Formats: sequence, structure tokens, C-alpha cells
Amino acid sequence: MTPSPLRFGVIGFGAWGKCHAGAIHNTAGAEVAAIAAKSENTCAEGRQLYPDAAVYSDYRQLLDQADIDVVHVVVPSYLHFDIAKSVLESGKHLLLEKPMCLTISECQALNQLAQEKQLQLAVGHELRLSSLWSRVKQEIDSGAIGEPQYALVELSRKPYRLGADGWRYDIDRVGNWILEEPIHFFDLARWYLSSAGKPTSLYATANSRQAGHPELQDNFSAIVNFDGGKYAVVSQSLSMFEHHQTAKVAGTEGSLWASWSGAMDRTRHPSFFLKASNGETVREIPIEKITGEIFELEDQVAMLIDAIQNGKPLSATAEDGMWSVGMCLAAQKSVDTGQPIKMTDII
Repeated sequence: MTPSPLRFGVIGFGAWGKCHAGAIHNTAGAEVAAIAAKSENTCAEGRQLYPDAAVYSDYRQLLDQADIDVVHVVVPSYLHFDIAKSVLESGKHLLLEKPMCLTISECQALNQLAQEKQLQLAVGHELRLSSLWSRVKQEIDSGAIGEPQYALVELSRKPYRLGADGWRYDIDRVGNWILEEPIHFFDLARWYLSSAGKPTSLYATANSRQAGHPELQDNFSAIVNFDGGKYAVVSQSLSMFEHHQTAKVAGTEGSLWASWSGAMDRTRHPSFFLKASNGETVREIPIEKITGEIFELEDQVAMLIDAIQNGKPLSATAEDGMWSVGMCLAAQKSVDTGQPIKMTDII
């Protein structure tokens, strides 16, 4: 017998929250049952788009709705811990957007609470589900390039959106800009070099083109060191145009080059490719399924349903989310001090 659809609640109905709701709506076995939005305008939009869903202006009312199975938390970063903690305390499974939290202690507290409640806590590193970026990992794991030794994950894009009430440009509410988008690339780099174990140290540098706001780092680069001399480079510029991401991985027997480009991160018509080389010949690996963040959100919903109903593993666990936050915090500390940072000083 086909199980009943899981009933999802969405807390946060801004631009990205609407994308989450759309992904739930488009995924078999899921339905948007409730929405919590900040303003009356977004509440009204929620009612219009999802007339069968309950819409609240206070997320606590959503959590009081007993028939909600899973909650997506898609709010500004500084609100993640308090709202996520309330979700888990209400007995509901959770998908928490990145960054998981702004501190390691908060990440650890949520992980412990989820374990105590025997609830799924997934973190929104949706790039792991991409037909492109995950194929890089599959090629690595298949031995196609031998032992991976080096990874580069790089993004050039136009400046960040302000966010509701300008929160993304308020360092007290965003935490730091490394936690915004580079956190995805730290996650990919750690994933690609997982055979080398945990990162050991990190050095980073950054600058800003915004006079009077050095904390808003438009250009950022980091070197992440692993055991055995293996390392990754994570780099981003917000001083460019459109949205262009690259990943390159070099191993003892070959290399991989993946690229994605679009007018913006949410485009439905990107261009992308994946190439592999054994040092002598180059082959293009076909990527049959279109890739992009809005498509991976649907894959993320399906993944979470499978984890809840069938016990399948999460694509990005609370442990993964904590390590991604830890690398970003180490990077910011390195930028501030000009010194390399040992990961054991952070996690």
C-alpha cells in the first residue's frame, strides 16, 4: 500500500522559502500543509499559492499543528538555532537550511536533541544531490582519478541579495559572509577529499570593495589542509556577474573538471559540463538530468521522505552541517588574525 503523503510545514516564506515550498509541492509523496510567514503580505501570498495549507504569522502556531510531519526552516541565519530547537522539541523531523547554526555549540545541541528525540535532522547542503556535483563524487569513489590529492571549488557571481530587512548585509544577523555561500563549497571540498579524513587546518584571506565595511567580504579564498599533504582551495568573488561555479579535482591517476553557469543561481536553463582525463585523453561525461539549486531542492525533499519512511541515509547530516560551520568559523578567524587555524581549536 502506498504510504500517505508526508505533511510539510515551511517556516520562512521569503524568496528561498517559496522555492522550498515549490519543491515540496512538486515532489511525489509530499504536500505543503502549513506555512509560517513574517508579514501579512507574505501570509497572503502563501494563502494564494497554497490554498489548502494553514498559514500562520507565528511559527509556534505551525508547530502546534499536530498533523505536521516535517518542517523546513528557511529563515535568516541568526534565527536558525531557536526555531530549529523548537521544531525538534515539538517532535517533528527537520530540514534546516545552511548554515546549520552560527556556533559549534548550537550545532552540537541540535544534533544531541535530534538524537534524543529520534528525529531526522537534515542540513540544506543540496549540492550533494546535484546530478553534476554528485557525479564528481561518484567518479572519485569509483577510482577514476586514483587517490584524490587536490580539490578546487570556486564561484564568481553578482552581489548577494539584501534579504528581508537587509539582514544579509548586517553582520550581527548573518554571522559572517563565509557562512552564506562559501559554506556550500567547504562542504563539497570536504566531501570530495573524504578519503583523506577530517580537515586539519585552514588559512584564509579576504577583502571588501565596500568602503567602511571590511566585514562584508566580496572576495574570499581559503586553503584547507588534510593529512598526507592533500588540500583544497575554496574561493569566491561577489564582484563579478551572473553565477558561475567550478569544481576541479586532481588525483594520482587523472583529474575531473565540472562547471555550471547561469544568469543567476536559480535559473532553470543553465549550461554545465563534466570532463575527466587520465592524463592522455579527455572524455566528457554526460549529465542527463538538469542541475541547479532549485532542482536539487526537490531531490532533497525526496531524500528526506526516503530517510523518514525507509531509513535511508541523509545526504547531509547534522555532523556534516557542523563541520561546514566549523570550517567557515575557522576561515573567518584566519581572515581576522592573518594566521592559519587548527581545526581542533574550532571543533
